[in-house]
Amino acid sequence: MLVVHALWDTKGMALWAEDSAAPTRTVPQAAVRPHPYAASAKALRAALRTLAGDDGALAARIADAPIGDLPLLLPGAASRPLPSPALGTPSDPATVRRPALRPWKVPACLLPPVDAATLLSAPHDGASDGLALGPGLRHLSAVAAFAARLTSSGRLLPLVDGEPPSARWRPVLTGPDAAHFTALVRALPPSARAHLDPGDTGGQASALVFDALCALTDAIARARLTVAGPLSAPAWTRPLRRPDPTSGVPVHLAGRTRAWQHEAHRAGASARLLFRLAEPEQDGPATGETWRVEFWVQSGTEPSLQLPLRSLWLGEGAAWLPEGVETGLLRDLARAARYYPALSPVLRELAPEAVETGTGGAHAFIRDVAPRLSAAGFGVVLPQWAGRRSLGLRLTTRERGPGGSGGIGTDDLVDFSLDAVLGEDTIDLDELAELARLKQPLVRVRGRWVEVDPAHLRTALEFLRRRGRGRMRREEALRLAVAPDPGTPLPVRDVDADGALGALLDGSAERHLEPMPTPAGFTGTLRPYQERGAAWLRFLGELGLGAVLADDMGLGKTVQLLALIADEHDRAPAGPTLLVCPVSLVGNWQREAAAFAPNLRVHVHHGPGRPRGNDLARLLGHTDLVVTTYGVVVRDRAELAAMPWRRVVCDEAQAIKNSETRQARAVRELPATSRIALTGTPVENNLGELWSIMEFANPGLLGSAFGFRQAISAKIEADADGVAGREATALLKRLTGPFILRRVKTDRSIISDLPDKLEMTAWCTLTPEQASLYKATVDDMLERVEETEGIERKGLVLATMARLKQICNHPAQFLADGSALTGRSGKLERLELLLEEALAEGDKALCFTQYTSFGDRLAPYLAARLGRRVLWLHGGTPRHRREEMTAHFQETAEPMVFLLSLKAAGTGLNLTAANHVIHIDRWWNPAVEEQATDRAFRIGQRRDVQVRKLVCVGTLEERVDEMIQRKRALAESVVGTGEEWLTELSTEQLREVVRLSPEAVAQ
Repeated sequence: MLVVHALWDTKGMALWAEDSAAPTRTVPQAAVRPHPYAASAKALRAALRTLAGDDGALAARIADAPIGDLPLLLPGAASRPLPSPALGTPSDPATVRRPALRPWKVPACLLPPVDAATLLSAPHDGASDGLALGPGLRHLSAVAAFAARLTSSGRLLPLVDGEPPSARWRPVLTGPDAAHFTALVRALPPSARAHLDPGDTGGQASALVFDALCALTDAIARARLTVAGPLSAPAWTRPLRRPDPTSGVPVHLAGRTRAWQHEAHRAGASARLLFRLAEPEQDGPATGETWRVEFWVQSGTEPSLQLPLRSLWLGEGAAWLPEGVETGLLRDLARAARYYPALSPVLRELAPEAVETGTGGAHAFIRDVAPRLSAAGFGVVLPQWAGRRSLGLRLTTRERGPGGSGGIGTDDLVDFSLDAVLGEDTIDLDELAELARLKQPLVRVRGRWVEVDPAHLRTALEFLRRRGRGRMRREEALRLAVAPDPGTPLPVRDVDADGALGALLDGSAERHLEPMPTPAGFTGTLRPYQERGAAWLRFLGELGLGAVLADDMGLGKTVQLLALIADEHDRAPAGPTLLVCPVSLVGNWQREAAAFAPNLRVHVHHGPGRPRGNDLARLLGHTDLVVTTYGVVVRDRAELAAMPWRRVVCDEAQAIKNSETRQARAVRELPATSRIALTGTPVENNLGELWSIMEFANPGLLGSAFGFRQAISAKIEADADGVAGREATALLKRLTGPFILRRVKTDRSIISDLPDKLEMTAWCTLTPEQASLYKATVDDMLERVEETEGIERKGLVLATMARLKQICNHPAQFLADGSALTGRSGKLERLELLLEEALAEGDKALCFTQYTSFGDRLAPYLAARLGRRVLWLHGGTPRHRREEMTAHFQETAEPMVFLLSLKAAGTGLNLTAANHVIHIDRWWNPAVEEQATDRAFRIGQRRDVQVRKLVCVGTLEERVDEMIQRKRALAESVVGTGEEWLTELSTEQLREVVRLSPEAVAQ
């Protein structure tokens, strides 16, 4: 895989690529060595042409762009740099004793700003076809998007400077734009500043981002003016439209443009003008009320310091105000009149303090004027309710059957009512009629101001009079409750439903469905919860709605889907189902379909000989289930999108959790009557993953990705327990609850005959050799961490954490010297004892490690010590060998040990023959460990499963184990997790995490 990195140089955007293939050559001695992971110039050009997409002109310019050596400062050892985190290639910390910033050179392609802007705005993701975007390139894409927004909104001015004079467009950064720029500076990734002075405290980073923003803004503005064609504009604007900014620049223009820039940036001074909208004081919804837009002065450095201009004119100034502030404020008031013409009359007053307006004017100020003033750098304070409080509808439904507890059917009728609501208050029709009569965009309702659309209000009144009560099909009620309805004049903000529909909305619908009996052509036996799950899938499919079946691993998602397709086949073939899965699971689906639903006509659409065009279309007419891979869907997206699919199913749907990847976009383009996502982990890191999966299952249900982020996920992830977080969580549950079904194995009401999973920590001690290495490594880090910062500090901390985990495993793994394993590790000694006991009982055990190099040594060692064959599966194991080992482990009666790489064994394996699971070393994501454990703890398991996690007491591992337990709770409440937080710990916090306690060493 190639990772394309980017950074901004003085002449444009420099791009280089990192290759995941391990270096095969020795790096020659030199002052600045070639980066061993850097892609060649040829490979770099090919990657950039891929990113250019369909833009042939850009691809041609890339082919001609210069490529030369770019010196970078990157963390690593003297002989080899650390691979970047984006590369995904684990480095062996044993080869990086003292990571430090060292010079390396890489082949880099330099693109001028105009081509950089085009490439950065291209709709690429690069996550497929062996290409990924590095953090620097993603960051510059965000800078380019910001530049495009500034250009579109006109927040830029010309500037002439330099010798010879050069005319360029320069962004104007005030108010929210200035805050966004600051956020971009803070978000600058280390890889994008590898060419800067490592001792810089932030000034260079700010200058780099500003240079990139200015260059991209200028390029985008010129390109748009060129597309617009000839303009009847003054001659002095020509240098701002031509490719050459130095051609024909009038000499007098420099002073004028500097004055414009100075005036535009006055908002960054020590005090600024602020506008505050004050509500009328009198009560009642009268139409003649007077609102005031008051003028205040606000400190530029401490926003909480504010003073009314009325007090300033009366001589009641404050100590924080600079000398002569009055003149500047009057000049700012005149400038603000360009955005708010209603200010013009007060400009003639000697001491202006406010402008009065009516209710309509107040609404216009909130909706139109305030955003313009804020963008121009002025302060704006609106009432707390502005933009938030609005009228909506409450949908109430009641079942018509006795007690409201009947099963769900698509044709069942419910009694319903729709009422206007404001927060928790119900607004009756008489009150609504009075509000409509006022014909005002702002109305006072029970002492509270509310924004309304007068036209919508009248429509809503007529709608509620005609259709506010009655009966509707349960399907209609469901759609009205969860999805925007263009026929409804106000949004549904609250739902009160009983019985089956209420259960559907709160996510417990499958308990109210009539179970789907085992189909005639189905050879297995469905468990009760599987009958309900299949019925739930069928019910939503009949409504044309998508479903996310998120049952725990091992509860039989495969069986439920096959039963659904078999049921349709028995009743009447309804067209083919396209099932998309990882390539490692193709054979599993083929075998499971043959075993459970032999009547189904199954076609595996994979490999170079797969049918195309008319041959594929004819085949689909005689096929029930087509199994293909995500890679095939990406490559054949146009052809597959033209086929008549009854249903599209994504297995292991976490594969589409990144909505911008090619495979996620490709599966969304496939037309189908209904869609199903199968996943055991609908959310692994953040709520954006849930949005992506739901966008596949029910397109548009959660709105745009940006809108979802703003309205829901940002509020939950920022403060799930706060008011806004709780409201967003409730909204998310209401929107997604009907379409997500998740059952867990530990729920005895779901599956009472699954044995227990007994989880325990197996505490280990260090040998003196391990303790000595551990202490030396900690001391070395703590000695140097105070002297480092930025990328060097992060590299040091992460490398040290990896080294400590390896020391806890075994000194030989840390030293990488091929030395003997016996008698040197307390953890290995404990592992041997546990396996000896398990084998003596006639049991089988799964052992997981995250280190392939350690597994390579551990497998033969354990085989020799235990006197039994030890199977070893890792990411490099061929598919046929993987299947052979799995079958051997499952079918052979003798006790056995199966050693597995943690990540390679995450999906697609059924290893229920094991009833012991041992995690040798710990992953930093509980979901990954749970997936590994579920290889054994799943349906088909007849014995209790004992899960042991080996943890060295008194070390980093014990403290990480405590953190993992807290992290598990966070993951279950849908909060993202990761490893990077370790690098942000203070030195004292690091010292506490890695310290070696006395009890750690065996005496």
